[in-house]
Amino acid sequence: MTDPTTQLKTEHEDDTQTGKFLTFLIGTDVYGIEIRYVTEIIGIQAITEVPELPEHIRGIINLRGKIIPVMDVRLRFKKPFRDYNDRTCIVVVDLSEVSIGLIVDSVSEVVQIAEEDIVPPPDLKSGNPQGFIKGVGKVGGEIKLLLDGDKLLQHEEAEHLSHL
Repeated sequence: MTDPTTQLKTEHEDDTQTGKFLTFLIGTDVYGIEIRYVTEIIGIQAITEVPELPEHIRGIINLRGKIIPVMDVRLRFKKPFRDYNDRTCIVVVDLSEVSIGLIVDSVSEVVQIAEEDIVPPPDLKSGNPQGFIKGVGKVGGEIKLLLDGDKLLQHEEAEHLSHL
């Protein structure tokens, strides 16, 4: 039997995360990912390259004794590589039961976006490769491209990375 206190606490935690997105920059574009996926944000650090991984998987890092693969979001979105600097961050997320670091140009803020302010992405033939964009959030006069955390990693990649 489930402890009702535990169940209420879990439901409350889910409620407090609903509609919250961590936003970050890739170039001048603002992206967001649901806060429920985010474990932590760290500065860029030494990355060990691993042979025969896709180009956008830059390698692995040692995070307090845990080996975490890192993905350069710029490369995942087929944007040109940019040297890392003091604003570059690694957003550690749990996707498809795999912890992975997402390398982003810089982290912006956590924003609350009401469900009615999120619209489906435009249906562009060459846009939204692999369905990475779940929706477009409207915040004030700005738009935020909201990522689908479940589609950032393809099943085969998640399977392969879980064995690193």
